[in-house]
Amino acid sequence: MPVHVKICGLTSPAALDAALAAGADMVGFVSFPPSPRHIGLARMRALGRRVEGRARKVALVVDESDEGIAAIIAALAPDMLQLHGHETPERVASVRARFGLAVMKALPIATRADLAPVGAYAAKADRLLFDARAPRGATRPGGLGTPFDWRLLADIDPGIDFMLSGGLNADNVAQALAITHAPWVDVSSGVERAPGVKVAAKIRAFVAAARAAEGNGKPRHAVAHQ
Repeated sequence: MPVHVKICGLTSPAALDAALAAGADMVGFVSFPPSPRHIGLARMRALGRRVEGRARKVALVVDESDEGIAAIIAALAPDMLQLHGHETPERVASVRARFGLAVMKALPIATRADLAPVGAYAAKADRLLFDARAPRGATRPGGLGTPFDWRLLADIDPGIDFMLSGGLNADNVAQALAITHAPWVDVSSGVERAPGVKVAAKIRAFVAAARAAEGNGKPRHAVAHQ
């Protein structure tokens, strides 16, 4: 099965256009003020309109309130919500039910023990996102450009739809896919020259490298089409 690509943390029309032209399946927009990739509702609305159906839109939030999520949905009209904080499985289910949108839950991974909650979250979310666990004292949970040990996912349940994130770039995405057989890959800092500043050539290179890795190794996990 093909590898699907998400370019996250887009903050400008030029970066968005580059992601769309490269053939990204999903484009992500961050609503979390501590992040250098945070954008306000006005810019989110403008960028969302620019997508024009060429990719699915993802709104990334961190422990956001229902009121905040509602405002983001009104601005972006996303296809999926990405919950990247400490949301419990019950919170995931509540958000999914209240807003009627697909929900992807990010889980921080550093050791095998971090996979313990996978079953509980997989039962409530439409997709899981595995990201590197942020170091103690970090001001944000992701987008730090750090990979985790991908071998931890080598035997993940093939029935779980998941996205791989954390420190990916054009040089290592093929290796990451060979180990994890992830159906989705997500990149942000790996296509930047500075936090929040995307580079079109790096976006193109990443998408091309992920596409070139398609078909290598065992079959991909089944992919839901949210």
